[in-house]
Parts: sequence; C-alpha cells; structure tokens
Amino acid sequence: MIDVVVISVRQEATDIRSFELARADGAELPPFEAGAHIDVHLPDGLIRQYSLCNPGAVSGYYQIGVLLEPGSRGGSRAMHALQVGDRLQISEPRNLFALAPEGRRSLLFAGGIGITPILAMAEALAQSGRAFECHYSVRSPDRTAFRERLRQPALDGRVHVYRDEGGDARLDAESVLASPASDTHLYVCGPPGYIDYVLGMAKTLGWPDANLHREYFSAGEDPAHKADDGRFDVKIASTGQVIAIPADQTVAEALEREGIDIPLSCEQGICGTCLTRVLDGVPDHRDLFLSEAEQAANDQFTPCCSRSLSKQLVIDL
Repeated sequence: MIDVVVISVRQEATDIRSFELARADGAELPPFEAGAHIDVHLPDGLIRQYSLCNPGAVSGYYQIGVLLEPGSRGGSRAMHALQVGDRLQISEPRNLFALAPEGRRSLLFAGGIGITPILAMAEALAQSGRAFECHYSVRSPDRTAFRERLRQPALDGRVHVYRDEGGDARLDAESVLASPASDTHLYVCGPPGYIDYVLGMAKTLGWPDANLHREYFSAGEDPAHKADDGRFDVKIASTGQVIAIPADQTVAEALEREGIDIPLSCEQGICGTCLTRVLDGVPDHRDLFLSEAEQAANDQFTPCCSRSLSKQLVIDL
C-alpha cells in the first residue's frame, strides 16, 4: 500500500472531478503505462478502482477522474468529498487495458467518464508517433471532460467529440470501423451499453477478437443476483470442505462466512481481483473481466458475482 495526499482537486465537467495524488513522504510514485488503474482505499473502508489519466512519464503524482453517480454505492460520493490535504491509501498501478505493442494503428473509443484511460492512451500514442484516432461520446457539452487537454496541438485533428445534446453528430461506429486490419487495434471504455454497441459493431464487421480491448467502469444491473438464482455447492480443493451457496449470497460472501478470505475489490466482476481457478464444474459467468474465450474455457471465475451452472464447483483454494 502507498500513503498518498490529495494535492489538487479540479472540476473537469458537470459531476466530474479530477484528483492529483502524491506520495505522503515526498518520494516518487511507481511508473505506469497508459491504461493502468489503481485501487483507492477510501476512509469509510470502500475500495474503488480508478484509471490513471495523466501521462505515464510523470512520476510526481497520479491523476484520476471520478464521475459523481447518483446511484453509486458510496465510492464516488466519498471521492467527491475529498479536499486538498486529505490522505488516502492506494495500490501500485496495475494494467489490464494496455496498448498492444504490435498495433501500428489504434482506434480509441470513450463514452462519458471512459475518457480517463483513453486520454492517457491518446497522449502516449501521440508521444510515440503512432497512428490513432480518438472518438469521445458525451451526453451534453457541459459533460465534456478534460477539454483543454483534448485541444492540445499533439492531438489536433485526431480527437472527434460527439454530443447527444447540442446539435453535434452522434458516433457512427459502422463507418469508423468499416475497414478492419490485422495491425489495427480497438480500445473502448465507458458504460456497458456503449461498449456493447462499439464491440458489437466491430464483431459484425469482422474484427478479430484479439484486436478488441475493453474496460468497463460499472456492471450496470447487479450481476450477482437474479430472480431465478438457485442454490449450489462449492468444494474447496485443498481441504475437501463443501460450502452451500444460497440463492441470496455470492460465493465470496459464503466463503467469508466460513472464514475463508479471498482478495476482493470491485465486487461487480469488473476488476479481476478475485479471479479463482475452477477445477471441476461449470461456472455461470457474470463478470465483465474475462473475454468470451476465457469464459468458454470454464477454468476460472469471479466469485464476487459469478455462480454455477452445475450442482457443484470445485475451486482451487
């Protein structure tokens, strides 16, 4: 864990604030590459993941952008209450959304607050001289975050902003994605519906799965609980212990009830922190972390939200 202090708070757009975090001891922070995120441990005990949106070459501070969501579980409200001088603990950066080194051209798509990792990617690509386009969709002009950075000369002519309100044209993903190529990679971040629209169009147009990269910020509806959920068992491979998972509990909650701790963070199947190997049985995948191919292999699952299609899952704990 890294102790940090808030050194800057800035209103970037309606309901969006950026926060700059520096080490409390004045030392340099660990380096990172565009697409990385950190876990932020909030004072009330919540842990939330936020993408780093400043250039990776800057080691003196981390910058994150946070959308205040009315329906949030407390994370965004707690973040928006922070002031300069407040102290937090964060993890070292992790990158599950990195730019593919073999990509000669990149198409970047951001919906709403999804601009945070995408902006860092655009700046990294511009600095390295690699070809890219950035397509940024927002609800209205007042919700366009990081406007000054988007207008910087290095990004001139490569950033296209679409606003649902205000008379601007909306994103035509079919036109942008009309020419898939083996050396072109697509990166998309934003709300689930936006990501599904972009990826769905890409797949329809023949883009290979290996060239499609996505990062979700929320799971939309609660993935862990559905009306028709049933009971099943989980068997701990190392001890043989069998734990009943009732319909109203997640696997993670049932394990905690039995005194078995696993690492948890988002608890929505987004971050992959709780990813656990499956030795036998068929998971009911409800996460947004694993790819379709990884889910089809059925050899790992996210106990924070995923369940079981078989009567028992044997897990590698």
